[in-house]
Amino acid sequence: MANTAPLSPPTAHPARPDLADVVRVVREHSGVTGKRHIAGVRRIVGTDDPLHGPGDDGAVVELDGARAVVCGEAIAPAFVTADPYGAGIAAVLANVNDIAAMGAVPHAIVNTLVGQAAEVDRVLDGMRDAAAIYRVPIVGGHLTASDGDASLSAFALGQTRAPLSMAHVRPGQAVLLLSCLRGTMRSDFPFFTTLEQQRETLADDVRLLAGVAESGAAVAAKDVSMAGPLGSLAMLLEFTRHGAVVDLDAMPIPSGVDPLRWAVSFPTYSFWLTAAADRVPECLDRFAAHPHLTCAAVGEVTESSQVVLTQGSEHEVLMDLARESVTGLWA
Repeated sequence: MANTAPLSPPTAHPARPDLADVVRVVREHSGVTGKRHIAGVRRIVGTDDPLHGPGDDGAVVELDGARAVVCGEAIAPAFVTADPYGAGIAAVLANVNDIAAMGAVPHAIVNTLVGQAAEVDRVLDGMRDAAAIYRVPIVGGHLTASDGDASLSAFALGQTRAPLSMAHVRPGQAVLLLSCLRGTMRSDFPFFTTLEQQRETLADDVRLLAGVAESGAAVAAKDVSMAGPLGSLAMLLEFTRHGAVVDLDAMPIPSGVDPLRWAVSFPTYSFWLTAAADRVPECLDRFAAHPHLTCAAVGEVTESSQVVLTQGSEHEVLMDLARESVTGLWA
């Protein structure tokens, strides 16, 4: 089932877990269950157009022929308190990935930050360093000194010529997973960091998706974030309510990483893509030119509303999008 660009380094990992365990872990993951609250924005935002608002990972704003993409992320206060430097990096990383997943090039970051002086300084250090890695300027925002708990949000502006959108998902399209597998998993949180390994390439790596979008090789995308790889795939599919069959044996996994932990991980660089079957070789070739990246065709979009995981001759339904969704936004 898989067409795969050369893996570098070769993957070696523990035995695959039972499919039932994968389904249970993903469905119970807080990064999946916590997305249900997103449905609350239905009160203030129309939900018939995922491209222009409330958007996929971001929303397209039409500006006299130009297509801007805007997005925003709030960082969990507990994370800001525990690791203010890491939170600053995450604020930039999450926004840049959202812009990239829309087939856009990131142009600017703004932030809002409230907290004590020491925390604020470390957050800003993290944002500064991440902005340098991604080559995206921080152009402004809001800062308030406070003795209370820290609070951090950031927002990004990008531009696209050919947006990638969940609205473009159709049955028969191939499902591809693009990742960097050269990194380490944090012990306190399932964040798979490749920042050091991609330091010299990350700015260009995130811009690869804009090129794939403009070529027409891929039509939809979503970055893998808090919901983990499989939860993020369900989010990509939930607007059209098309399902997918995904071969877990074809999904690349970082060497030595527990597959169940990878199933709920938040990688620095990982994106789902859908592409017409005849454009899959082009997608794979584009990423094969970057040996530190791995791109594999791991499944297919189906008419059915079920997201089905397979492993050998076995299969399990992860989610039926006719009856449920991750965000509830498109109900």
